[in-house]
Amino acid sequence: MAAMNTISELKPFKSMWKVQVKIIRLWKQYSAAGGETIEMVFVDARGDKIAGTVKKELVGKFDRVLQEGETKVLINFTVTHSTGSYRTTSHPFKIVFLPTTRVRICEELPNNLTGLNPVKFRDVLNGVLDDDYLIDVIGQIVEVSQMEIVSVSGKDTHKISVELRNEEDERLPLVLWGKFAEDVSNAIQLRSEQSIVCVLRFGKIKVWKEDRSISNAYNVSNVALNPQMDEVQAFMSLLPKDDLALAILDSKSNAVVPGVKERDEFFHRTPKKTIVQVLESKQVESVLSWLQLRPLILTWAGIT
Repeated sequence: MAAMNTISELKPFKSMWKVQVKIIRLWKQYSAAGGETIEMVFVDARGDKIAGTVKKELVGKFDRVLQEGETKVLINFTVTHSTGSYRTTSHPFKIVFLPTTRVRICEELPNNLTGLNPVKFRDVLNGVLDDDYLIDVIGQIVEVSQMEIVSVSGKDTHKISVELRNEEDERLPLVLWGKFAEDVSNAIQLRSEQSIVCVLRFGKIKVWKEDRSISNAYNVSNVALNPQMDEVQAFMSLLPKDDLALAILDSKSNAVVPGVKERDEFFHRTPKKTIVQVLESKQVESVLSWLQLRPLILTWAGIT
């Protein structure tokens, strides 16, 4: 009986591999060149990850035996170089199924073996990370826009913008599209009085001019709110104990509409800046500025 290999051992120019892996992500992908394929991300007992592909001519053979969340033993497959700008793991290679590949039922790997590897917000914002690789992020939702319908490639698509914060109170913009936007918007409406933690898996780093944000990557990504995960519980225990309320952005004016419970604290929590400071700032944020509208009349105005 062949010995079990680990994901870290896999490399090209050999097909007699045998690995026990959990399928932590599975989706179908269509392209004009490759047709419909099954794409997967595997993790082994050591926590190492690798991508996998079933090409169009073999989809019918393997479709029913591959399910997200299940553990399988894979035998006799090839390993090729992993390339492109939407790579799901840092492994230099990926698994490609052959007509002779065998998929065996086996003992399940632990439920808490998720392969989740959240990145640091500052590494995204500072441009340290290679944006060819998809990333995992955990953050508390502290700000959300109203859902919009925008035209993308001639099709109407739902969109929402979210601001996440981490345990160090750093902020990271997140834009969700399509069904992700609808699902998250609906879930937030039901939980607006609660602290909401978002787990984005396989998100895409976006760069516009010098500003960085993250977004879902088509149907590759997965988004969950307050999932029952050890990593989420650990994250929540480290959040600032300030009971920060969820703020909802008015899409028409882009003004922050604070939660009712925190409306009185909005002016206290929001940083104050002069008009000159606002104009010189390169950061997307909500501030308050003191304006003199007419002689002897002063008021506070929210500027986003």
